[in-house]
Amino acid sequence: MTQAVTLITGASSGIGADLARIFAARGHRTVLVARRLDRLAALADEIVAAGGERPITLACDLQANGACDILAAELTALDLDIGILVNNAGFGLFGRAMQMDRESQLAMVDLNVRALTDLSLRFADSLVRNKGGLLNVASIAAFLPGPGMAVYYASKAFVLSFTEAMRAELGPQGVRVTALCPGPVPTEFQERAGFAPGLDSTLLNVSARDVAMAGYCGLMANKRVVLPGLGIRVIPFLLRFAPRAFVLSTVAKVQRSR
Repeated sequence: MTQAVTLITGASSGIGADLARIFAARGHRTVLVARRLDRLAALADEIVAAGGERPITLACDLQANGACDILAAELTALDLDIGILVNNAGFGLFGRAMQMDRESQLAMVDLNVRALTDLSLRFADSLVRNKGGLLNVASIAAFLPGPGMAVYYASKAFVLSFTEAMRAELGPQGVRVTALCPGPVPTEFQERAGFAPGLDSTLLNVSARDVAMAGYCGLMANKRVVLPGLGIRVIPFLLRFAPRAFVLSTVAKVQRSR
């Protein structure tokens, strides 16, 4: 018999791992996807020890060509149907776009944009069938231009726009669709991105656990956008009154100071 599950990508650490813990603790049968199977196995053991059902763990590098096809085939082989999809996998790179490795930046687009879009579209019918949910992890960066992290900011702007549009299309069919837009979070993301947290990170910092809980509750409440933390919630409001040129120059100054 086909079983409806919650699929969480990028689940081996940070926000993704906390999302896995939270969904499992609330009775969801989870499928955890990431590159590092050893990390997923350790997380699965932790979830079982806490009284949850053992997650299914699948090692998959979603930025690789054909990865979504392989993942879908594995899910079909296991007779699993996607009830909730959590697109959390993603990474950023810090530095001037023209000075960084082009292939690495394109890999960012492959993961942050292409894989998220592929999975959202691929499993849309399943989400409708199960009256389920779609949680896409964007960023406060989605609201801003990002000199110093140009491709990353642009990729998250896509995620926010795409998620809002999918909400309008899938919502009438009974699917909850939410964009989670956190600010700086102390996880492995910052180390991989190649920057040290600054004053903005200190002021806007919310823990990965709190971000994940806000995302889960927001999806369950069918919120359009979730902005974890008071400081983060203020930013989109203030941006309504700031000239775009001023915002651009301010972000550039903040990034140069890192």
